Parts: sequence; C-alpha cells; structure tokens
Amino acid sequence: MLSFFPNRMVHLDFHTGPAIADVGRDFDPEAFARTFLEARVDSVTLFAKCHHGHLYYDTARPERHPGLPRDLDLLREQVDALHAVGIRAPIYLSVQVDEFAAREHPDWCVVTPDGKIAKRGGPLAAGWHVLDMSSPYQEYLTEQLAEVLAKFAPTDGIFLDMCWDQPSVSKWAVDGMLAREYDPQSPDDRAQYARETAHAYMARFKEMIDAAHPRDVPVGIWFNSRPKTHLEEEIRFLRHIEIECLPTGGWGYAYFPYVARFVRPLGLPTLSHTGRFHTGWGDFGGIKPEAALMYECCSILSQGMASGVGDQLPPRGAPDPAAYDLIGKVYRHIEACEKWVRGAEPVSEAAVLVDPKHGDRPGPEGLGVVRSLQALRVQFDLVSTARDFAPYDLIVVPGSISIDVALCEKLEAFLATGGAVLLSGPAALNADGNPALPSSGIESRGESPFTVTYLRPAPAIATSLPRTDFAVYERGFRMTPAAPGAEVLAQVVEPYFERNYRHFCSHRQTPPAELSAYAAVVRTDRVLTVSFPVFRDYGKHGSAACRKLLGKCFDLLLPDKRIRDDGPTHLEATFVRTPQRAVVHLLSFIPSRRCEEIDLIEDPLPLVDMPLSVRLEREPKRVFLAPEERPLDFTWRDGRAEVVITAFAGHSMVVFE
Repeated sequence: MLSFFPNRMVHLDFHTGPAIADVGRDFDPEAFARTFLEARVDSVTLFAKCHHGHLYYDTARPERHPGLPRDLDLLREQVDALHAVGIRAPIYLSVQVDEFAAREHPDWCVVTPDGKIAKRGGPLAAGWHVLDMSSPYQEYLTEQLAEVLAKFAPTDGIFLDMCWDQPSVSKWAVDGMLAREYDPQSPDDRAQYARETAHAYMARFKEMIDAAHPRDVPVGIWFNSRPKTHLEEEIRFLRHIEIECLPTGGWGYAYFPYVARFVRPLGLPTLSHTGRFHTGWGDFGGIKPEAALMYECCSILSQGMASGVGDQLPPRGAPDPAAYDLIGKVYRHIEACEKWVRGAEPVSEAAVLVDPKHGDRPGPEGLGVVRSLQALRVQFDLVSTARDFAPYDLIVVPGSISIDVALCEKLEAFLATGGAVLLSGPAALNADGNPALPSSGIESRGESPFTVTYLRPAPAIATSLPRTDFAVYERGFRMTPAAPGAEVLAQVVEPYFERNYRHFCSHRQTPPAELSAYAAVVRTDRVLTVSFPVFRDYGKHGSAACRKLLGKCFDLLLPDKRIRDDGPTHLEATFVRTPQRAVVHLLSFIPSRRCEEIDLIEDPLPLVDMPLSVRLEREPKRVFLAPEERPLDFTWRDGRAEVVITAFAGHSMVVFE
C-alpha cells in the first residue's frame, strides 16, 4: 500500500461489454506500468467491476467478464505492475449500474412511479439499467466488495461509483418505506427514503473497507456521483473528496470552479478529474487539445487540489499512446509547479452563501457569481449558512438565499465585528416582503411591475460604467433608502409601460421613460443592497455593464482587495499561501463555442506588460515567475507588492517568497 493521496492521477475506465471477446489480449504489465511512469502519473484507479457488471480479477463468480482469459488475473497484474514502480492503484466498483445483475434479476431494478424499469434512454436504448439498493442487489454487491477486499486489501483506496439518491417504487422500496411509515405516493417521502438508503449502505461499506485495513493506515473511500453540497452532512463517510468534471462531457466549464469553491473550505484532501477525451467518457479516439487539458489541470492546481485525468483503457489492455503523450505533457508542467505550492491553502476574502438543497449545478445565479467574481479577481469561497463567517471580510447573499431570523442575527453579528455584506435582489427581503436585514437601511415598495428596467449610476460609481441608462433584464423590487446617511449609488429609470399584446414598442423591451423615485443600489455603512438579482442577471445575460456595476460594489466593500490587476476579463487569478511563500496563479485561456454543444480551448492567451498588485502580510525577499523561476522586479508600497507580468504559457505562478 502506497501513500494515501496522489498528486497526478488517472481514472482508468474499463466499461467493457460482454460481446468483446479479446479482453486483455495485448496487456503487458511492464509496458502498462511504464506508460504511466513516463507520463508522470502517480496513481491509477483500476477496475474490479464495471457498469456492465463484469469483474476483471480471478474469481469463480459468474460475473467475471466472459472475454477475459481464464489465465489472466487482469486487476492483480495491473496492481502489482503499478506498485512495482511506485504508483498507487485504488480499485473501482460500480454500484447502482450493473447490466449483468439487471439482466439476471430484473426485479432488482429501480421502478419509476409510472411502473417502468429505470433505464437511461428507455427500454431499447444503448443505456444503463439502474439497480435498487433496497433490493437483494445490495447483498449481491456486498459480496463482490467483500471478495475484492479479501483479495486486494490493504488497498490504496476504494472508489464506489454511481451512488446518487435513487427513488424507486419497486416492491423492495415500497416495503421499506411502509416499514418507516412513509407514503410511497409522496415524492418527498420517496426522496427521503432514497437518501436514508444511500447513507445506510455508505456507512456499511465504509465499515467493511475500514475493517479490511490496518487502523493506523488511512485508506481512501469515495462514493461518487453524490452532490458535493451534501458533503457537510456526509463527511463522516469520507477521508477525502473527489470532483468528477469533464467540461466537454456535459459538466461545462462553470461546474468545477463552482463546486471547488464549495468543497475547499471543508479541509479534506481533494482531487478533481477532468478527461483526456474530446467529448466525454468512452470517447475512444477522442483527444482534446493540449491547451484545454493544461487549463483544466492548472485550474485544479490553483484551487489547492490534486489533478486527475479520466481515460478509458481499450479492451485489449494496452493504453492509447496519444492519450499519454498528451497527459505526460500536461503532468510534467504540473509536477514542475508542485514544489512551489505544496501544502498551499487558498485564501479567500469573501464568502458567497449557497443553499445545499440546490445541488452542484450552479444555474444562472451560481454561474453569475462564479463568472463575475472571477473576472473581478475577488478571492471567494461558496459556503452554506451554517459555516463560520469569521474568516471572511465580506459575505455575499445572492438572490437564491432567503434570510430567516437565525441568518439575520448571524449577519448582524458579522457586521458588528467590522464585516461587510452585499444583498442581491430577493435576498434583501424576508418572506413578508420587508427588509430582511435591519442594517440594510432600505424600505421595500413592492415588486417592480416591469420585467425590464434601467439603471442610472450616481457620480460616486459612474466611472467606467456606460454613460447611459443601461438595461436590467431581471425583475427586481422597488426600493428607497430609509436610514439616515443611506447613500443611493444608482437609481432606477422605469420604462413607459410593461410590454404586452396591447401596447409594445420595437423588437424587445420598452425604452426608458423618466427617472423614478426608486433606488437600484443603496449603501449604508457596511451593507450594500442591489434591488434586482444582479448575479442572475449576469449569469443569464452576461451584460458587461452589470459586471462593472458589481466591480464598483466590491471596490466599496473590499477597498483593499487582495489582488488588483489590469488584465483581461477572462484572466483567472487565485491567491494561495504556504508558510514559506504566497503564490498567485494566473490562468489565461478562453473556452469558445466552436461547435453545437461543446466549449473548446485550443490556445493559451499571452499576458503582456500586465500590472499586478498583491496585498501581503510582509514584504517579500524575492518575486519570480514559476515554474521557470524567472526573477521579477517589484515595488513594495502600502503593504502591497507590485510587479509587471509578461507570460505566454497560459498558466503562470507569481511567487512571493
């Protein structure tokens, strides 16, 4: 058993259908291990059991893949070959997807409320059946896991996949719900039972895995496919976190930064894997551009996480050389960077509140948060309302959050310690439509009757904003200042009328008419309230004026922001710190839509003579660009180190040592 946690991992899918007859024909243990060693990979997740329900080790069980030669113990030879060269080899088992079990025992499958067996894509699709973990299938899977542990423990970790909460109305699930006095007709009760079933088998499997390993040797256990926003509740089942995110495979480029900023304050070792594929899992022959994989892995590194790349081993057992040419190029860069950020922790000045029940997908609100704060270089985490606010200077409350009495008291206490709060749209009001936070110093005049209004900035924030009444595309509420000293930073210009079939003007929204009596942005001391859902507006419509307005807001609430620069809006700048140094990761890539459904990255974008100013706790002795360790001249002024950056590689680290 090797070290508990990797730096550069490959998740080696091996979902191999039973119609393939020559499984492992070209497998060569030495060549297999050498492929990963030369690509600078230090951990490979290997398959004991795939989604087809087949096993790839020496077993008498009938699920053993029919195309795997009887004299080939593929998993054992893979593990031994990797261990011989110092590479970790965690073991993978599929949980709720198992085609062999579904075919042999269709009564073990999930049943949907309309009485159908759950299968992705429908009964005649080339898709997966979903197994019911309240059926005897759980015992069947438990036997498989027990055999894997008996043969391979101590392992470098166990990866259990396809572990989401799965409601079902099978006879097994209905009996289980009735035993707990749940109503199988209730979607909420079905969801609750599914959550309890998942937590029960997670606890069971964790106990089995722990029992098979020495107590003084930590073993990685990961239950994949579960929302990361549940981790505060489910952390008891885990020792580390893994984020599955293939941007071109359906996750998109907004998913990782959203989820990463939620999990990183939890304090567990975390790795995230993207994929080498042009699209998603199982894209044999699909190789993404080097710039794309470089961006994805460097983004992972910038969040203080270990990198992973998803690949699929061809059925005959020989890795694809082109895939490891690509992975090796990227991982050699990651390896060269690691010494400068080993043990680094991201440092955040702002916390954005999120509701875990909304799950991992950011939606327009979350997308607007991530994209705007990244573009404005605000260093931020995403946190639930239960988290401690003390580490932060600013709490951002987007429109998806409702402020109840408990949260109101917590925010007021935070303000009393010198913190600042930004309220966006609906978050500024309670369930009764009144101001949710007394310190906001506003009064609500009810929901705006207009779908689209216009914003006119006051002189205090007008610099760099358009010299026009610019459109606000999401409906807000009518707001006026109510506290002495409340400052109106922007006013609302309302349209002539609400557009409808009886009266409309031109192609889109009604044009602006007169300046109204209502405020769009109000500031009172340490609270700033925006009357419309500004993050949702930016996430849905991408208005540059909206982002610039947010920039003015953050300048007021974070007057000594950690990072300032004159770089392009696509630039991502992330601040991390070790005991020896502070590091700013600079990522300069742009995903672009070049085909119908996929955003692609093919080239890095250079940074030329870009001023960068970073607030530090003390003056550095030297500043340089890593990994090449190129010295940079710097100026120390008012607690800030100021440098000028020219970099062409797409990812650079500015090291303050």
